[in-house]
Amino acid sequence: MIGCKKIFSCTKNNWQGITITNNASDQIKKLMIQNHNAKGVLLSIKQYGCAGFSYVFNIIEKPTEKHLLFKLNGAYIYVQEEEMPLIDGTSIDFIQKGFNQIFKFNNPKAQHACRCGESFGV
Repeated sequence: MIGCKKIFSCTKNNWQGITITNNASDQIKKLMIQNHNAKGVLLSIKQYGCAGFSYVFNIIEKPTEKHLLFKLNGAYIYVQEEEMPLIDGTSIDFIQKGFNQIFKFNNPKAQHACRCGESFGV
């Protein structure tokens, strides 16, 4: 598991946290290098698709105290604490097959997903 930011206690909140593979870590670092102001990526969710929610990655330049920090090998992922109940325990991988590349999310909270894999429901 990736560590929790100092103001956040995984055990106090009974969170499992967010984990990422080395492939995902490498790709996040590449995204951070492309934007020299980047402090990491913000993992958030939005209402989307037929199943209810979708994952969103955005570059974050100014994290706040409301963001939880998870890191691995120089890759930084920020999450807003209020979104943790929907994504806690999620593992993130980065998959490349030919010209196709995608971040893959394995969320134990997801009870169903749409057929195309773009949205999930809890």
